[in-house]
Amino acid sequence: MPWVVLLRGVNVGGHKPIRPSVVARDLAAYDVVSIGAAGTFVVRAPVSRPAVRAAVLRALPVATDVMVCRGRDVLELHRADPSGRARAGTVTRYVTVLARRPRRRPPLPVHRPPGRAWQVRVVCVQGVFVVSLHRRTGRPLIYPNAVVEQQFGVPATTRNWSTIGAICDILTAGQGT
Repeated sequence: MPWVVLLRGVNVGGHKPIRPSVVARDLAAYDVVSIGAAGTFVVRAPVSRPAVRAAVLRALPVATDVMVCRGRDVLELHRADPSGRARAGTVTRYVTVLARRPRRRPPLPVHRPPGRAWQVRVVCVQGVFVVSLHRRTGRPLIYPNAVVEQQFGVPATTRNWSTIGAICDILTAGQGT
């Protein structure tokens, strides 16, 4: 079963620097593909979740939270496209991956700030995935990850919807889907 690995808070403004290509090379035995600089990997070798987590932690030069998701769960999220109606204009779609299922779940949608001037709108929760919309409407900027972590009380990491698409492209390569 393929796995998707997402690292929390690496390569952000020089904080917790890693070289994803080096991490992927160090994990070559697991047939790992690196996507971008934020610490996103697809593990294509048949291996267990605990083995993936342990191997990634050994390969990292910094301590950070590691989220490991089943590839099929990411594919299901992408196919469902829960924020598909928000494609136009200045709105950017994001997926936040929670470190674990939350104990509390706020009523949706969540808006930050509240009202018409929202910058972040949390619209959907599917398992450990939280889908949100972001628009830059002013200063200070509010980031989806901060809103999700505050609302759900769980460490998380956020990726752009286009990164989720890139993950799905890798997961389905050669499958004719």
